[in-house]
Amino acid sequence: MREMERVLVLGAGLVARPLVRYLLDQGYEVRVASRTLAKAEALIAGHPRGEARQLDVADTAALEGLVREADLVISLLPYVHHVAVATICIKHRKDMVTTSYVSAAMRALDGEAKDAGIIILNEIGLDPGIDHMEAMRLIDDVHDKGGKVVSFYSYCGGLPAPEANTNPFGYKFSWSPRGVLLAMKNPARYLKDGKEVSIPAEELFDHYWTVEIEGLGEFEAYPNRDSIPYIETYGIPETEAMYRGTLRNLGWCATWKKLIELGLLDEEERDLRGLTWADLLRRLIGSPGEGDLKRELAAHLGLAEDSEVLGKLEWLNILSDEPLPLERGSPLDLLTVRLQEKLRYEEGERDMIVLQHELIATYPDTGRKEKITSTLVDFGIPGGDTAMARTVGLPAAIGAKLILRGELKLKGIQIPVVPEIYKPVLAELETQGIKFKEVREALETS
Repeated sequence: MREMERVLVLGAGLVARPLVRYLLDQGYEVRVASRTLAKAEALIAGHPRGEARQLDVADTAALEGLVREADLVISLLPYVHHVAVATICIKHRKDMVTTSYVSAAMRALDGEAKDAGIIILNEIGLDPGIDHMEAMRLIDDVHDKGGKVVSFYSYCGGLPAPEANTNPFGYKFSWSPRGVLLAMKNPARYLKDGKEVSIPAEELFDHYWTVEIEGLGEFEAYPNRDSIPYIETYGIPETEAMYRGTLRNLGWCATWKKLIELGLLDEEERDLRGLTWADLLRRLIGSPGEGDLKRELAAHLGLAEDSEVLGKLEWLNILSDEPLPLERGSPLDLLTVRLQEKLRYEEGERDMIVLQHELIATYPDTGRKEKITSTLVDFGIPGGDTAMARTVGLPAAIGAKLILRGELKLKGIQIPVVPEIYKPVLAELETQGIKFKEVREALETS
């Protein structure tokens, strides 16, 4: 390692602390730049090799100045900023790491990044990230033994630990509330029994099933975006099933189907001055405002008045005459504010990460068939880092270390699906207590 290499971390959000502490512990100088200086200062916590800076990412000159002085840049900003950061990194020949999905615009920078001699390592968090790395470890193992992967199902969710599951939604926020809500508006596509299944966004929560996780019980799983490209990404053209899903506690899908029908995820801004929550709901369902709101909502949504969904809306206190928290905004903005208030972790509560891969592999040479299940369950540390922060932040930090040490020779736009990345990262995650439990079960061949 060169003398005191400097890492620039852009963003000081919910997943940044384990990443920053890891890099400081590894001997790097770490400069954290955030719009809110106090958040950056809290992450550095007075460490002698740390420095906090205030940064408006729209100030291109200031951003460029910070990138120029770094040896490597980690962007934990919202994904919409990654391409702008990457362009500056290419200009100044600085390696870059993100935990976000590769966008088409980012992919288009591959040639320029290679010409600059840098790597831009994306999708190295939890989901995407750890899910890719464990998937490839399993798939490469099957292929190395002469086998074929004929079915691939993956499920991932960030949830309250069982003892912290204390609200009617069965959920608390360990990352961006707005991001959680926006993800519910994505269409989805997957492969099942050799046939593509396409799901429009408005039908997302009609397509779910239950999944049993050993020691934890049943969860609901619904499709996560477009799974089909991962057939090529993971190198399994032989598969007849490719599914990546989100895990939630029971009742989630039925609830959000109705909240979406109600229009609470609408992003259209409107004038909200002088309105109450009850006024908003009446406008969403076209009510004249004279009848019983709960009865009208039940009729509009095709629910019984004593349904769980309406009970959850009452628990949120949005059938009330409480004034809206914003004078201008969208229903999604308002719901984000309310859910952030109500679905939060209390002091000392733990979150939980559950990630499970289920593969069916066949071995033509021997006629053998097996089911491989690999499960990661990780809990947050009361009073310390959340499981979400650890499982998103630590892979990115380890990836950054591999680059800085010169142990990763790849250039251009990369994701962690090759042994050069996934083997050392998974091995080091195990030393941090983030470890999969693998079970292999022989199946009868037909």
